[in-house]
Amino acid sequence: MRLENKVALITGAGSGIGLESALLFASEGAQVIIVDVNDTAGKEAVKRIETKGGEAIYVHADVSKGDDCRKMVAAAEQNFGKLNVLFNNAGIMDSGDDNAMATDEDVWERTMAINLKGVFLGCKYGIPALQRAGGGTIINTASFVAFLGAATPQLAYTASKGGVLAMTRELAVIHAREGIRVNALCPGPLRTELLMKFLNTEPKKQRRLVHIPMGRFGEAKEIAKAALFLASDDSSYMTGASLMADGGITAAYVTPE
Repeated sequence: MRLENKVALITGAGSGIGLESALLFASEGAQVIIVDVNDTAGKEAVKRIETKGGEAIYVHADVSKGDDCRKMVAAAEQNFGKLNVLFNNAGIMDSGDDNAMATDEDVWERTMAINLKGVFLGCKYGIPALQRAGGGTIINTASFVAFLGAATPQLAYTASKGGVLAMTRELAVIHAREGIRVNALCPGPLRTELLMKFLNTEPKKQRRLVHIPMGRFGEAKEIAKAALFLASDDSSYMTGASLMADGGITAAYVTPE
């Protein structure tokens, strides 16, 4: 049990990476706070965990709102007495996200509010709880696009994930001596509802696939296993790192400095 006696809060846990991580974390002994804006999906995730003998609660929270983030962290401490793992995973990929000329300001603002501000707010209210617990770990979902441009334009998303990566590094440095580790999880293109809705035509999918050395989209379950590594003591000497789980795409296109 790699997360025995640990309490883990996961945002965006109703689907995709968040859901698979919640199920995996619970199977490894964690008590899980499922956070989402989709109440049906969030409650169903709790049922799936409880059916297998795990412990979980659902909290409705919009991560772009400070009061919601404060309440989700409070719920963790009120129900389970502490918080050990904070997984800032919630994010969007708006279908209107394109190049600088075609992307509307409201698409930019909404993407930044959820993908970047949401991570900030999760840390703002989550870090004090980790401090009260005597330390812990934060996982922030970034993306391979934080390292290279996307073949299909998605400027707001790419910029937001670059911000997540920079924030992760600074938080790691600030809190390292407090026993709080902060790492970024950087998935490659995945066969999730989020990406498949964005790559809504076969030519778009093929344009993305051609760049992946493994020649396929990743699965949410595969990224959940990487998240488990960062959440557990197996990664005890890692902080400020970017864990790539991208099918080799950055190895093929990013030149080391």
